[in-house]
Amino acid sequence: MGTFVTIALDDTYSSLIEPAFALLKNIDDALSTFNKKSPIYRLNHNKSAKLNAYAYEALKLSLQYYKDTDGYFDIAIGRITKDLYRFGLDERVASTKSLQQVSTALSELIFNKDEAIITDTIKIDLGGMGKGFGVDKVYGYFKQHGVKHAIIALSGDIRCIGKCPIAVNDPLREGEVLATFNIQNSGVSTSGNYNRYVKDRTHNHLINPKKKSSETNFISVTLIGKLPSATLDAYATAVSVMPKPKAYEFLDAQNLAYIILESNKQLVLSKNLAEYVQDLKLK
Repeated sequence: MGTFVTIALDDTYSSLIEPAFALLKNIDDALSTFNKKSPIYRLNHNKSAKLNAYAYEALKLSLQYYKDTDGYFDIAIGRITKDLYRFGLDERVASTKSLQQVSTALSELIFNKDEAIITDTIKIDLGGMGKGFGVDKVYGYFKQHGVKHAIIALSGDIRCIGKCPIAVNDPLREGEVLATFNIQNSGVSTSGNYNRYVKDRTHNHLINPKKKSSETNFISVTLIGKLPSATLDAYATAVSVMPKPKAYEFLDAQNLAYIILESNKQLVLSKNLAEYVQDLKLK
């Protein structure tokens, strides 16, 4: 998944940590675009692949997120992220001409629980929901074993069992925080253009699939809610590349709480934030 993992839980359940990391490795092996044994890697390179349960579920969820977000969450952007920008590899700036020539049509993916097929014109990239998907699986594993207090964090995707403190990094001041608060039995997902980019933030990893280019309307998008972490992850990704009016309309329709830093450095807080967080402090 290309990120750091943090798991914290009571000593009583310390025996669950190693299996939890093993679970995350299995998920990474299923969804990776780099691991040659991954169904998604094989799909991208062979145009067809047998699916395991994790890969099928992730594809099925992603199709639903595509519909939910009016196509702003689109896993068919792999030609842009993997071939042109080559994020995670020998990263480079993609030309406008090359970007406009590739397809991001999710309709070119066909799959069932056993197999997936794509055309030559697209590649699949599950990076916009994979971390949240992994968080959900560990969360389910812990709940199954009766865990009452835990924090599961894969980069900006966090799930709390019980009550836990959250700090949102300030993208404009390295080492500083934008906000701190507590949540209870909820999830948080942060997406931003400030960590992964090539040359400058106008060439970041948040790709608008409709424009086939990086988006810069928002510096940082943090969503808080009870929805599954995969959903929060996907929605944060989608909102980050939506036009501003559409982004806020979508979030309000979903009744999600949010803390958003716009490109003009204006901080926007949702009206329902107090329903989801306690002890909010803005830095």
